[in-house]
Order: sequence, then C-alpha cells, then structure tokens
Amino acid sequence: MIPAPPSGVMPDWLRAQAQAIPERLALAAGDARWTFADLDRRAAEAARRLASLGVRDGSRVALLLHNRAPYAMFAHALARLGAVMVPLNARLSAAELAWQLGDAAPELLVSEDDLTARAGEASRAVSALKHVALDGAGVDDFRRVPESQVPLRDEIDLAAVQGIVYTSATSGRPKGVLLTFGNHWWSAIGSALRLGLRDDDRWLAPLSLWHVGGLAIVWRSAIYGITMVLHDAFDPGAVNREIDDGGVTIVSVVATMLERVLAARGGRFFPPSLRCVLLGGGPASADLLTVCRTMNVPVAGTYGLTETASQVATAAPAGSAGKLGSAGRPLLPTRVRIDADGRAAGPNEIGEILVGGPTVMRGYAGRPDETARALRGGWLHTGDLGYLDGDGDLYVLDRRDDLIITGGENVYPAEVETVLRQHPAVADAAVVAVADATWGQAVGAAVVLQAGAPTAAEDLQAFCEGRLARYKIPRHVRFVGSLPHSPGGKLRRREVRDSWR
Repeated sequence: MIPAPPSGVMPDWLRAQAQAIPERLALAAGDARWTFADLDRRAAEAARRLASLGVRDGSRVALLLHNRAPYAMFAHALARLGAVMVPLNARLSAAELAWQLGDAAPELLVSEDDLTARAGEASRAVSALKHVALDGAGVDDFRRVPESQVPLRDEIDLAAVQGIVYTSATSGRPKGVLLTFGNHWWSAIGSALRLGLRDDDRWLAPLSLWHVGGLAIVWRSAIYGITMVLHDAFDPGAVNREIDDGGVTIVSVVATMLERVLAARGGRFFPPSLRCVLLGGGPASADLLTVCRTMNVPVAGTYGLTETASQVATAAPAGSAGKLGSAGRPLLPTRVRIDADGRAAGPNEIGEILVGGPTVMRGYAGRPDETARALRGGWLHTGDLGYLDGDGDLYVLDRRDDLIITGGENVYPAEVETVLRQHPAVADAAVVAVADATWGQAVGAAVVLQAGAPTAAEDLQAFCEGRLARYKIPRHVRFVGSLPHSPGGKLRRREVRDSWR
C-alpha cells in the first residue's frame, strides 16, 4: 500500500516571513540582494504573469534556468498558483531535455540567456508547449507579459505536489519524482532538529537548484526565515570567500566539492562562524573524513535521496568525528529499516535501506508500476545497501545493483574504490563487476591517474594487498582518462560497467 501523503494547510511560508521580518535578507545571489519583502513582491508579480500565460492550479511549468535569483522567485510564484514546478538540468543536451519535457508534459517552459536556444530546440520536439524567456532571446519575453489580476494563494496545502524533480539517473533513464509541500516541510523540520537553527544563519548553496539538495534550501530559507546564499556555479575560491568574509554558517556540498574547497584553503582552518558542512552525494572517503577531523571541519555526513526531499539521516556536526563514515541517525520523523532478504536486519547486519515517514515522495510521475514497486509495504525501497549499528547510526555502503558477488563473496565497490584512491598515483577510481568464467563475477577497476604519475596495474594490486581481502582486489584494471559522474557528483558505475563489455 502506498502511504498517504502528509496533509494539512498552513500560511504561505514566504508570505509569512515577508510579514514578520520584511527587511531581513532572504536571498543573496550574484548582485541580487532580496529581502523577504522583495522576494514576496517579485514572486507575486511573476505569478500574475504566469497566470496571463494560462498557468493555473495543477499546471506543470518547466524551468531551464541558471542558479540565480529568478529560480527562487519562480518556485514561490508557482506555489501561489497551485502549479507544479519541473526543474530541468541546465547541463543536459537538447535531446535529453526533449526527453524530459516529453516525460513530464509541462504546458509552459521558462528559460534564460544562453539556455534559450537549447530550450527552443528541445521544446520543438514537444507539441503544444509554450516557451518564454526571461530576456526574449528569440521567443516571447517574460518581462513583457502583462500581469493578470487573479487571486493568489496565501496558504500551502502540504498534500499538494510542489514539483517533479528528476533523479540523477546513475542507472537507466531518470525518473520524475513527485514531491509534495509536506515532503519539503518535514524535511526542513527534521533537518533543523538535527542541525539546529539560528536567526543569523546563512546557508550557502553551491549545488544546482534542479537537484533536490539545492532546491531544499529554497524552501528552508522561507520556512526558517534565514538567508540563502546562491552561487551560479561551483567555485572553491568563491565558497571560501563566502565562508571567510560573507558570514556563511552552513554550506551544502558533495565530497568532490569539499576536497576542492580544502585544497584551495591551503591548510587554513575555517572561521568559527561556520558551524556545519553538510556533506552528501554518497559515502565520503576515509582520507577526506580524516583530514576534516584533523582540521576540525564541522562536517555533518548525510544520506538522502530525491525520493525523500533530501536528507534521511544526518550526523550532528559536533559528533560527526566520533564515527568515521557514519551518515548519522534518521531525522525525526523519518524511519529507517534495514531489510535482509525480507526480514528486519539486526545491528551491523547489511541489507537494503528502507525509508518511511512524511518525507517520502508521492511517487514517480507517470510510472504507477515503478511507484508500486518502490513503495511496496509502506516503505521506500531505496536500492541502497547499508546497516544500522547498535546506536542506530546509519552506514551506507553501495547501490544494490552495484554489488559484486565473486565466488560467493560480496564485494562493495565503494570499499575498494576508497583503497585505490589512497594510492598517490590515483586521482579517481570506479569498481564494477566483470564477467568471469570461474568465479561468476570478478572485480574490475577503471582508474584515472594523477597527471604525470604513471603506474601499472600490478602496482595497484600490490597496494591493495594487506588493505583488502584477496577476493576484493581488482583482477582487471583499466586506465582511463575520466569517469562518468552525474551532475550531482555521483559516480555512474553502470556506464563504466556497460563500457567494459
């Protein structure tokens, strides 16, 4: 049975803050500095223009925008109309965008600047799709659309669908995840209960807003009444300047981002004003976590999914150094269960991670069968493998689909990749299953070397001796120029596995 969505009606989050703290800074993005009153006014104006274009309750509106201030404006504007937002990845090709547009079936596409030509090419593949741009650029100019004097919503229905956010597609086609306002609300509440909340918090989002980790900060800023600092693109120098001089107290990053930020600092410690580095996007290496511990970086490891509106489990920053590699405990009111072949796993027993609670998605847009499979038994079946220790802390190991079974032994690719990356000549590594006539599957490693650091497969295998059980040591090693990652930074092992055949 698919769980019922969280319900209830409450005042519009942005409108409430605009009335309570109108002059507090809501958004800092490039040259834009918008107070809550500014953002509220701009959202209302955008909503009335969208209404003139035919957007109404239940309409789907696709956004192909950069990480700039208008993104937040449109998110709140669509909520005022009861419309559904479909954020599109600005890094996709026209063909990939056309597929997503066809899959989500929006009525309107909004684009900007250099993205408009690609948006136009993609939109031509979808019939009856209106297209407007923030700057005209060959299509209708959104700024010249008249405002329709329609009544705007001043309440939020938690059961209503806020958006369709596409997964990162580490395997197969991406799926459109139906997220409700209730999903975002309870995700924000659970996060605040774990990380704490201060009036002077400034949350830096170098993550793209078409991913749930970035989008979540748009809603949290409005719910908490704090400032969202938005970067158009990830720049480790800009992140450091924001932390050192901009008063940022929280930053959301993935492991590769944090590694680059630390490298750019050159050993300088962070100021005490930075109270949390929320680290997601997959398990971080032991090397990175050890460096963070040495430098007193306030890392809060987290595990989350698009299907749960971001965080599922998160370690408290003050205690994150105590358990290296832990994603922390489930956030209230989220529940986590480990399924070991149909039964509840015991402490430290590995199985599939199941998630329950009001942050779990409504389902996959247009995919009732996949929705039923993912949400069977009232739990979200994540496809990720992990375990809960005796204290209830979650450890995430790998995707179930990535598990290697060689000679009857289980090998978790992330564990092998972590060891390979410790070799001084290795810049990156991907470990996958390779067909083997004797063992069924063997461990294969695609390795990217550091510039000017040649090494041989035998050297890497010798390095793994003593660090890994013999059955975990890669039997096959390939040296490659780069590895495929999703826009959110996740390694796409399926593409590596497919290329091996």
